[in-house]
Order: sequence, then structure tokens, then C-alpha cells
Amino acid sequence: MVIDTRTRLLTPGEVAKLFWVDPRTVARWAAAGRIESVRTPGGHRRFTSESVYALLSEIAPNATPVEPHRVARDRDGAQRRGLTA
Repeated sequence: MVIDTRTRLLTPGEVAKLFWVDPRTVARWAAAGRIESVRTPGGHRRFTSESVYALLSEIAPNATPVEPHRVARDRDGAQRRGLTA
């Protein structure tokens, strides 16, 4: 797979925040072929933003995705959902 250098690559943790799942779940999805991933030279898994948003639109077609680094925390420090309806 050839990745455009302008493509945003997300870590399993960032993807997990968007889906409200554990990063290991994201790794299982990748192993099962549910979401496309690439490996860094160091062997770490990364996900293209296109593949992540394709899966998001499949799961929640009416949701508007928010970039993982923009997921806010409420007053108590709890993380708020990375999607808006």
C-alpha cells in the first residue's frame, strides 16, 4: 500500500478514542480486516484518516467526526464523545 505523505495517520489510541473502545479492539479490527492499517518502520500500527472515517460512516452514518486531538474533556476531567450528531 502506498500512502500519500499528506495523509493523516492515526495511532490505535486516537482511533480508540473516536470509537470509545480499547486500543486492543482497534488492533483486533485491523487483524480481522475491518479497518485498514499500515505499519511504521518500527512495527507500530497506524490508520489512515480515510479508513477510519469510512468505518465511522458505516457505523454511525449521521455522525460528524471530530479530529481525535479535538476531543474535549468536561469539568470533571471525563472525556466527551468524539462524535456530534
